[in-house]
Amino acid sequence: MTNTVLDLSPRLTILPVLYGSADFAVEVRRRLRSTTFDCLAVALPPSFGTPVEEGIERLPRITAVVQDEVTLGGEEESCNFVPVDPCQGLIAAIRETMDRQIDRAYVDLEVDVYQTHHLALPDPYALKDVKLERFLAALVPALPAPSADGQRAARVARMAYELHCLELEYERVVLVCAVSDWPWIRKAYQQRSPYRSHARAALPRGARVDEDSLFFLLGELPYITFLYEHRRAELLTDRTLSLDGVKSLLLEAREQWASDQELGEHHWLTPNRLSVLLKFVRNLTLTDRRLTPDLYNLVLAAKQVVGDDFALAVAEKSREYSPQRPMGESGPADDEIVQFGPEKLLDGDGRALTCKNRLQGIPKVWRNLAFKPTPPEPQRRRWRLDWDPAGHCSYPPEDQRIEAFQRQVRDVAIQISGEEQPKVERFSASLKDGLDLRETLRNWHTGEIFVRDLPLSRGSVEVVVFLFEQPVDAERYPWCSTWYAEQEEESTLCFFATDFSERMVGPGVGQAVYGGCFFIFPPRPIPDVWRDPRLQQARSREEKLVLGAMLHSRGKRVVLVAPQAPSQRWRRLARQYKRRLVYIPLKRFSPAAVDRLRRFHVLNGRYVRSYASKFIRDYR
Repeated sequence: MTNTVLDLSPRLTILPVLYGSADFAVEVRRRLRSTTFDCLAVALPPSFGTPVEEGIERLPRITAVVQDEVTLGGEEESCNFVPVDPCQGLIAAIRETMDRQIDRAYVDLEVDVYQTHHLALPDPYALKDVKLERFLAALVPALPAPSADGQRAARVARMAYELHCLELEYERVVLVCAVSDWPWIRKAYQQRSPYRSHARAALPRGARVDEDSLFFLLGELPYITFLYEHRRAELLTDRTLSLDGVKSLLLEAREQWASDQELGEHHWLTPNRLSVLLKFVRNLTLTDRRLTPDLYNLVLAAKQVVGDDFALAVAEKSREYSPQRPMGESGPADDEIVQFGPEKLLDGDGRALTCKNRLQGIPKVWRNLAFKPTPPEPQRRRWRLDWDPAGHCSYPPEDQRIEAFQRQVRDVAIQISGEEQPKVERFSASLKDGLDLRETLRNWHTGEIFVRDLPLSRGSVEVVVFLFEQPVDAERYPWCSTWYAEQEEESTLCFFATDFSERMVGPGVGQAVYGGCFFIFPPRPIPDVWRDPRLQQARSREEKLVLGAMLHSRGKRVVLVAPQAPSQRWRRLARQYKRRLVYIPLKRFSPAAVDRLRRFHVLNGRYVRSYASKFIRDYR
């Protein structure tokens, strides 16, 4: 059946592709598998044929085919390249025909200096619901025509001539070319436009690509590209992978983030919060008039919903392409290794060249997003050695947050203390603090109604104890200390935490995590709990903390916020100290808020406060 949109003749079909799009690569592969043909025409010059096919044989290792360009004296050195990217529709077509052993012909014009042209096009994800013919027909009015004397017009005319020649040799030819060129190839084919001869150009060469620069080479994110290759190897469908891959990226980043933060399996980045993040990603994507998110929107949403640490985990995970790591096993050992940047290439000889992508898709838009990156280990080691053990102080913004939180806990504890002593009386004229169902049902036979009367909470709470884990791993929390208030608004603080020197984030700035702590407000000096001989009966670190709180509390009530209710031993010890433990479950508070509050920074002197904000990451 003749396709009036894509068929140029009974023997010739054209398949336009949007470069750099995995959705187009999937569509091209599907079309080729449903079409009978004996030759594939490729919109690349003949000199690129052999190195490109050699690069395809090395997949899933990513390579690039680089061609040096002719430069006159004083001009900046330049080159053009073809990325051997499995998510490129043109590469997918060549790969498919190589597997099926179908002939291939490279029909583009050889030029000494390649001229690029950029074009803004709609999101190719629309191919999921729109047929390729309709998609292409909608693009035609927006496709600019090549200038009559330009290189692009000469390339179009040469490809049309080569197609006429191929029709004489093969029964059925399929041409794969750029979506921006196909109307003009069709026109030049029908008009038999005059063509230009090949120029004398440098021979292209294959080169291996450094993993860290794959982001600048591939059309899709390196992690998404890996998922396509993985599903190809496992013979799984990849039709919905453009969005499923984003979800997989977020889940993998969540595992990495939870591991780095030592949160374990029961972390606070729940499916509910991830759904909020995905809604934010969707809104950002629609604001950019796209259907699928780019890396900027993913990282921005992760930063705003979760925080800098998770945003960096997403960014780092998106750059991973595991088949690229053992580079020594890919091809000859003397292969050139190149590194890519924004429109730059660093070749094996150390030359920085201006590079042009022959398979350039939708142009990338570079946008800035402020981050505080993780410092390298040698730098952290140097900061650790420069630390002055005589100078420790806190970070004021974190002090304000945790002081506000523990004041909130005091108010909750006072309210709970009043609710623990309700007064029950017969209903007369007012329901007071609500109906007492238990007493009412107990006296159901009398027909009387009983109500609750909660007395006003009296007194105050001086000491609040937080235990963030039970039982506590003493090896994970080796640092035990007591800090005294610098201002009247601050509390006396006693805590055990992780070793801040193991997580240096800046010069004179270390990060630690509370395992447990207690606050005394109003502040007053107390002996160091961890060296107090009166607390030798404590059997564990958390028990010593609770005993110290009961010992130094001047009030009868000591608030305990913990994952588990106090044991009978702790209640017996509280009676010995003539104290009463007011238990508040830790799960009563937001896990995200608790996790952020227990992470604090230690500064090596007050002067560090002047620049600490440049190294301390934001938490949402």
